[in-house]
Order: sequence, then C-alpha cells, then structure tokens
Amino acid sequence: MTDKIRVIVADDHDCVRVGVTRLLQATSKIEIVGQAADTQGLAELLDICECDVVISDIGMPGLDGGSNAVSFLRRVLRGRAHPPVVVLTMICHAHMLSGLLHLGVSAIVDKRDTTAALIDAIRAAMSGGVYLSDRVRNVLEISETPPQLRASVLSAREWEVFQLYTQGLAVHEIAKRLERSGKTISTQKRTAMRKLGLETESDLIEYARQIGLV
Repeated sequence: MTDKIRVIVADDHDCVRVGVTRLLQATSKIEIVGQAADTQGLAELLDICECDVVISDIGMPGLDGGSNAVSFLRRVLRGRAHPPVVVLTMICHAHMLSGLLHLGVSAIVDKRDTTAALIDAIRAAMSGGVYLSDRVRNVLEISETPPQLRASVLSAREWEVFQLYTQGLAVHEIAKRLERSGKTISTQKRTAMRKLGLETESDLIEYARQIGLV
C-alpha cells in the first residue's frame, strides 16, 4: 500500500490524544487528518475530513449532553459507507467489550497496550479484520460467561434508560421525562443490566464508572 492511511484520533484526555498522535506520526504510512476532544468534535471532523480509520475512546463527552460516545459510534457504524473504528479504552468488562465487537468496531485496544498494539490494530482494520490487544483478549478469554455478542448489545432505548439511571434519576423520574410507564422503564433497566452481566446496584455503578458515565 503506497498511500498513507488517514486517521482521526478522538480522546478527551490531552495526554492520551497527544501520545497516540505522536506515535502514529512516527509511522511513515500514517497521516493524522484530525483530532477531537469529545464526540461533538469527532462528528464535525467526520463531516469535513476524509479518513480511512477512526481511533476513538468511548468514555468521553457525548452528543446532546451525554457522557459516552457509544451511541454516536453506533450511528456511524450503521452508515452505508463508514471508516473502520478502532476503540481505545481502559474498559475491562467482558460484556461491554463483546458488545462493542457486535456493534461493528474493527479493533479494541486497551490503553495499556497502546504502543505495541495500535499499529497492528490499524492494519487489521484496513484489511477488514478484527483485532484485540492482549489485555482485551485476556479479559474475554477468562470471562466466566462466554461473550454473547448479539445479546450483550443494548438497544437505543435501553441505553438511554441506563444512562439516565446512572445519572441519579429514579425509575419514576425517568418514566416522566421519557413519557413512558414506570413498568416499561423498570423492564428496560433490568434488561440492560442483564445484557451487561450486572447483577447488583454496586455492579451497575462500578460499570458506569469504568466507561465514564459517573
């Protein structure tokens, strides 16, 4: 491949974004065409920049006041023509990692594996393959429950309820805001927790902390 791979880097931590950019700029085959500190910035870059690969954290400010980039990446990956996405994360929850794979991301790289793995992840994404860095692969392999990719992906409704609940709203408050019944909201909350492998409220809060919702 003679042309450079055009990459957008998105992460809300300046040190991570700068470090990744410098690492990739040292590779002759890669060109950084944009950097974003939040999901809004990433959305704007995708509108104006032609790129071959997106490298993005998910625990960064989302659109419309959200706290996570997952919903936006879901929309990107559902598009007819879209660049492959490499997720750069510190998440160590097997159900969330498997959910990202079902979402359609091309690679997941643990931030602690970045130096050794990111170039390989980009190459795999460009070739149409799927890549997992060592720490991500280990988390999935040692999980007591084998990842059920389709089952662990939350619907847009379930994700909305889950986010509002982790922000401190009670079920009846969510029901009022979303103009749904309390029974519906309770069901969607329980379904979201089941899909994510969360059994207790403590599990829910810890998971939300890991992905940057709290």
